[in-house]
Amino acid sequence: MGNPATPLGGRSPFDGRRRRRDSCDASRSSTPSVSSGRNPVSIAARAISSCFGSPEARSPSPTDDSEDFKAPYVTPSLSTQGSSHGSLQGSRRRSMGMHTDGSSHSRHQPGAMRLTITEIMMATKNFSPSLMIGQGGSGTVYKAQLADGTVVAVKRAKKNANNSRMDAEFQNEIQTLACIEHLNLVRLHGFLEHQDERLVVVEYVPNGTLREHLDCQRGKILELATRLEIAIDVAHAITYLHMYSDNPIIHRDIKSSNILLTDNLRAKVADFGFARLFMVESDATHVSTQVKGTAGYLDPEYLRTYQLTVKSDVYSFGVLLVELVSGRRPIEPRRELNERLTANWAMKKFMKGSGIQTLDPNLQPSLATNFVVEKILELALLCLAPTKKSRPSMRRCAEILWTVRKDYREILSSDLHFPPSGQRNH
Repeated sequence: MGNPATPLGGRSPFDGRRRRRDSCDASRSSTPSVSSGRNPVSIAARAISSCFGSPEARSPSPTDDSEDFKAPYVTPSLSTQGSSHGSLQGSRRRSMGMHTDGSSHSRHQPGAMRLTITEIMMATKNFSPSLMIGQGGSGTVYKAQLADGTVVAVKRAKKNANNSRMDAEFQNEIQTLACIEHLNLVRLHGFLEHQDERLVVVEYVPNGTLREHLDCQRGKILELATRLEIAIDVAHAITYLHMYSDNPIIHRDIKSSNILLTDNLRAKVADFGFARLFMVESDATHVSTQVKGTAGYLDPEYLRTYQLTVKSDVYSFGVLLVELVSGRRPIEPRRELNERLTANWAMKKFMKGSGIQTLDPNLQPSLATNFVVEKILELALLCLAPTKKSRPSMRRCAEILWTVRKDYREILSSDLHFPPSGQRNH
């Protein structure tokens, strides 16, 4: 029998206070609003024209901000400290950045669960293939039920000769998960190191991945309104990581297969094995690091310079927005050559004024649908700018999506009040 899992440490007072700032936003007014009323094609095309045309790119012109990003309901919560391998100082979470479901006071703190290898083996039925719910480059995920009835997900790191990389990702994930808590982020329960086993126990999210839903592997097709809500959830989660966690965190692997959906189709961002955390004391805006991520989502500037910034997550989010609209994967090798890179194909369509042609064929066009498609693709174009300075912050992305949702609901409401002209009484 193994020793009980070591929790992620006790709490210690956080001596320094991180000054309030948006580290990834040079100026909020420098990012054009999707709902500004200007020609969206010309605004967005200027932002990243060098991606698909002339190398001379001009920054978008300043416009007024739209509706400010606000948390609907927030409650402060204590974070935990890091693992014994790399301590992270804990502090009381800023209330503005901590979204909760109203029950955070009754739950254990992240990472506080203590488990033994025997308990894990029993909960997973010796890692039974029948309980496997996911598999990736870094390990396999199992659904498990603990002795007290709690259903969790257990991520089991791969075992191979080169364990140094796996160990680094394991430590990275538990250290990151230990200092975050947000409604749209998968929550850490605990972890265990036993001989050559590296196990992370996290919240179980029952409704599969966003990619599975877009591939229609989960039954009902995701409606466009639901896709917009998912985009907003993910934007909130990444904004929290960049701005409101104890230290800024870059996820580095934002993609549809790392977004889990609850039974009511709320999104939760998962898999922090590649995440990079900036220490407050360094006040760093970028870091030189080995490129990590997933093909099709990788920031081209990061690939070229090895300089990782929060705007690398923004680029990946832009790819995700295109996925939500089109239903396609980022790379489609079986399609014609000009359609294989989905983001490039969609942006060219949008810049020619044919954005609606990128709509997932499972969705029906309408006045409201056409509006949302145009606005989401316009935002995607800004996120996919070739340089970080031309991309909006994630906070700004959230603000824009809130405005799109508001306008979309108004269009739907007006459609309900005014039936098609052929059905009106004359």
